[in-house]
Amino acid sequence: IIIAKTTIGYGAPNKQNTSDAHGAPLGAEELAAAKTALGFDPQQSFTVPQEVYDLFANRAAAVHRVNLKWRKAFKAWVDAHPAKAILRERAEKGSIPADLASKIPAWDAKGEATRSASGKVLNALAPEIPFLVGGSADLAPSNKSYIKGAGDIAPASFAGRNFHFGIRELAMTAIVNGVTAYGGFRAYGATFFVFSDYCRPALRLAALMELPSIFIFSHDSFYVGEDGPTHEPVEQLPAMRTLPNVLTFRPADANETAAAWIAALKHKAGPSCILTTRQNIPLLEGVSQEDFEKGAYTIYQSSNHPELLFLASGSEVGLCVEAAKKLAGEGKRVRVVSMPEWSLFAKQPLAYRESVIPGTCRKRVIVEAASRFGWAQYEVNPSSTRYITLDTFGASGPYKVLAEHFGFTVENVLEKARELL
Repeated sequence: IIIAKTTIGYGAPNKQNTSDAHGAPLGAEELAAAKTALGFDPQQSFTVPQEVYDLFANRAAAVHRVNLKWRKAFKAWVDAHPAKAILRERAEKGSIPADLASKIPAWDAKGEATRSASGKVLNALAPEIPFLVGGSADLAPSNKSYIKGAGDIAPASFAGRNFHFGIRELAMTAIVNGVTAYGGFRAYGATFFVFSDYCRPALRLAALMELPSIFIFSHDSFYVGEDGPTHEPVEQLPAMRTLPNVLTFRPADANETAAAWIAALKHKAGPSCILTTRQNIPLLEGVSQEDFEKGAYTIYQSSNHPELLFLASGSEVGLCVEAAKKLAGEGKRVRVVSMPEWSLFAKQPLAYRESVIPGTCRKRVIVEAASRFGWAQYEVNPSSTRYITLDTFGASGPYKVLAEHFGFTVENVLEKARELL
């Protein structure tokens, strides 16, 4: 930690050490007095003394000599280590292999928690991207963010790839940004999604600077269960979606989780957030990398001309697919749209957006384990829309009990759909 003790407005005789020196211009009179106090001519503005130019010119010459010496040493290293030189160039450019999708592990047909899937994807991709480094705010075993066998960053030891940030999410996010901004590395950080509030100031700066930092936010809903409402995100998801230049992926299964990692690694114009579940969720059919990167797509339908749409993200997509299949068995024309990343979908051509969420299909059931804020943009009108969202704080209890309590069940999804049908 660097503590810089300063005097605000230093040199302004009447305004230094006051709030006036912080929030307003000094004014012509006080500016002239400050110049006099600091040994400058108060009659001159925007002038740089010759001695300053001389100082910088001398420094530039000295640094130039150091730079030439370094370049000579670097060329010798490149000649002696051509394979490492190519790897270093890849790292400097942030280049990732084109065949990452082929490195994804096979999934158990029963499905699993997306935090677990994320950890497996991370460890599958890490050997292919040796400049990928990161860690967690004291939660690596829980959010599955540890690169196995890659070593740890420790005092006087920087050969590893895993950071142990401690319980300090803001510092973690800032460090991830710094490592990413420096270049040659692609850094990630990880914590529970509810603690993204602590990350937000530095995450916002990453968005402003368009830094491609990556953040894993696990335990993404009330399904955290026994940890209680303090650890169960509600408003964090819509809040994250409001940040410009930030991709907020909420994958619906292991396949979408892999797609989210690949999309995040390909993204270079801002940070990416991957939201993962604590609880196991089923493996879905119909997921493709191309469709996923469009932000929303049809994951199941019983007809090309649906009479009702299910719109969902994350763990709720599976609920909707199960409900939709039951309705299809009754002869209903239904479609389930997985919406893992809204801002990407908003950038798609109108024709594509209309093909996924047709305006002619007015009946819609929206299901997401978070505040409904923001979903109104996907209504045709309120009377033909039903919501299953979490618009209160969560509660403490086994997650299956909470799912019943808050209505996140196939039965409740069916009930809402049948009200419209």
